[in-house]
Amino acid sequence: MEKRNKIYEGKAKIIYSTDDPEYVIQYFKDDATAFNGAKKGSVTDKGIFNNKISTKIFEFLAGEGIPTHFVKNLSDREMLVKKVEIIQLETVVRNKAAGSFSRNYGVKEGELLNATILEFCYKRDDLNDPLINDTHIKVLNLASVDELQKIKEYTYKVNELMSKFFKNLNLELVDFKLEYGRFHGDILLADEISPDTCRLWELGTGEKLDKDRFRHDLGNIEDAYQEVLNRVLS
Repeated sequence: MEKRNKIYEGKAKIIYSTDDPEYVIQYFKDDATAFNGAKKGSVTDKGIFNNKISTKIFEFLAGEGIPTHFVKNLSDREMLVKKVEIIQLETVVRNKAAGSFSRNYGVKEGELLNATILEFCYKRDDLNDPLINDTHIKVLNLASVDELQKIKEYTYKVNELMSKFFKNLNLELVDFKLEYGRFHGDILLADEISPDTCRLWELGTGEKLDKDRFRHDLGNIEDAYQEVLNRVLS
């Protein structure tokens, strides 16, 4: 597969075209951002950690029947993926109170929720990714009723699968975000699944092994990502 031109650069990844219009190469950067880009920095080898962790989890989810854009790993920082049309939604799942949920609703961080929360955000950096609901999604023509139903079904299944996956690694999946895309009429899980997109706490101690270490200047960021990778690969 021949790598060609850069076609998109985001906060954490660069997308390159290939000699096959059906596929693109997703390159993972070391850049780190938080609070909708208000905080910026770099984490040594973060791109390598996230690429390898995402590879393993995409492979696991595909084996459990979740369709994804992932095709194969190409290098430490690159994976080959299907060229999807990204749906402008961030799908957020919350199993425990943390982050913006705790801030917005006054719920103590770490409190177990009596129901799993599924939220949608409009994927627009210029609008600070506002929360939206099913009616907003319909009015803004972001996804059809059938597409939204499929996204919900996949997301609840992913939460079930990943919660068990990480629990077996002595990690608690507190919350996470997903992105989906369209590919020949199908809905595919896209983007990445890593400590950048998941809150992962050590079972028993509550130690944070995720992007919160960057967000809140907790230190040992590289060590936390490396630890997650070590467990995922074990």
